[in-house]
Amino acid sequence: MYNEFLNELKEKIDNSWIHVNEPMKQHTTFRVGGPADVLVTPDTESLPEVIALCKRHSLPYHIIGNGSNLLVGDKGIRGVVIAVTNLMGDILCDGESITAGAGCTLGQIAVLAAGNGLAGFEFAAGIPGTLGGAVVMNAGAYGGEMKEVITSVLVLDTDGNQKELSVEELDLGYRHSCILEKGYVVLKAKLKLCRGDVGEIRTKMAELREQRVTKQPLEYPSAGSTFKRPEGYFAGKLIMEAGLRGYQVGGAQVAEKHCGFVINKDHATAADILQLMQDVSDKVEAQFGVKLEPEVKMIGEF
Repeated sequence: MYNEFLNELKEKIDNSWIHVNEPMKQHTTFRVGGPADVLVTPDTESLPEVIALCKRHSLPYHIIGNGSNLLVGDKGIRGVVIAVTNLMGDILCDGESITAGAGCTLGQIAVLAAGNGLAGFEFAAGIPGTLGGAVVMNAGAYGGEMKEVITSVLVLDTDGNQKELSVEELDLGYRHSCILEKGYVVLKAKLKLCRGDVGEIRTKMAELREQRVTKQPLEYPSAGSTFKRPEGYFAGKLIMEAGLRGYQVGGAQVAEKHCGFVINKDHATAADILQLMQDVSDKVEAQFGVKLEPEVKMIGEF
């Protein structure tokens, strides 16, 4: 069913951007996931064409970043995965503004900001995601979040047209934006920062990096914080108080260093991780009456 689609696709984009039966464990920070039927890594100009071609062939497609907040099923993903990578990673600093492509990593932006004496993005330096994903989820850490620095976002709408959305139009909230609801795809974002001392900015980034290394299980594959923060509570604290520190299903484990993280400790499968997440959610709800909702996005066949 893909032959005609692939033949047309190869006429439009660089063939090295096209991958058939691509193992998704190579594209997620959990390091799990079966094969995608087709994975494409387009640049900004070819992205609309790839999406339009998927629609013409009635093929489902999924947009992903670097897979830092993603759990892909062991049976893989049917259809087309469009990965936003550094091919969509143009970045420009102009005064106190930075305009960056959706494929830029937050770390890249933080380093550029620091080098130009721009403060306000230190919180994002250690978040292992791309700008596109950070916009979609209003990513945040250490008291900062994307809605505080975004001024506007360029998106591709469902008709293939580019439109610019202001920060107000994005409806940014806790791990929420209107992007997914409206079927938009992030192309670029413009950020507004403020002048600061280069040394102080880099010192703050180093301090936050040290906090991450000390308190988070960065030595294991994971998707970061696994559950959303319940109102009035902290997910990790609830999980710890439920006696689930180190709880394990197959190769998946509640991290001993930080109970808010589920880690791939020993060749876990997606099924292991999913079952562990369900167990943790059920046990916490049974003990405390609080329902933990996954922050991790799940796609594919489990």
